[in-house]
Amino acid sequence: MEQFRPPHEVQRDTELALAFRDGDEDAVRTMYERFGGLVFTVAHRILGDGQRAEDVTQHVFLQAWRHADHFDAGRDFAPWLATIARRAAIDALRKEQRRPTEAIDHADPSDSALVTLPPSAEQIETVWSVRTAIDSLDPNEREVIRLQHLQGHTHSEIAEQLGVAVGTVKSRSHRAHRRLATRLGHLRQDVDQ
Repeated sequence: MEQFRPPHEVQRDTELALAFRDGDEDAVRTMYERFGGLVFTVAHRILGDGQRAEDVTQHVFLQAWRHADHFDAGRDFAPWLATIARRAAIDALRKEQRRPTEAIDHADPSDSALVTLPPSAEQIETVWSVRTAIDSLDPNEREVIRLQHLQGHTHSEIAEQLGVAVGTVKSRSHRAHRRLATRLGHLRQDVDQ
């Protein structure tokens, strides 16, 4: 899934990739700061446990550092790291699940493992794109989006919580949605194809 990224971001990531491949400690730190949340999220979705996801996150960055010479400096880090994270989390899950099994008839029907597959690389990239777009909003707009979409508040409830007029909330929401539509337009195009 190809998406538009500003040239300065591509150049910054290319420089980071080259430094990372050369074993530069600052580049490793920068990689962890920028992409640690993504790797943790992927691992946590598969494992369902924060401590195990943190262990996998550490392992992923160690693996990435060991295999940095295989990374194409012109590509985006996020899908590469998400793929490593997904594989590492599945491996960790398999190691833990090596125990006697029972017939599927005895499984708890509400067990999410029976009905939910791990997210695909495309789903992970979509979530990462949306998260990045929201994080890039003005803090006031980002807060309105968070309260509206993640916590399910109405415009009136948001206005009361933030201590601003309802019209202010509506205008922030409108501006934020317009910016998000522009930044995430590539996702709509992918669905239409």
